[in-house]
Amino acid sequence: MIRLRFGFSYTPAGVWYLLRWAGWSWQAPARRATERDESAIAAWKAEQWPVIKGPSRSWGLGSASRMRRARP
Repeated sequence: MIRLRFGFSYTPAGVWYLLRWAGWSWQAPARRATERDESAIAAWKAEQWPVIKGPSRSWGLGSASRMRRARP
């Protein structure tokens, strides 16, 4: 496209350098199926996910670190 528009070409690395220099960043679109049913997903999360996840624990996970916590 650059060659057709401006009459010269860049390597992909050169184009990436120019885009970064101009403040642009690479962004990927969210891939979602066109058949996606948001209401069915919300219902599954509300009904099935708590069953799969199980009850919450009343105690916290320990630390693998040998260092002690800092005093407040």
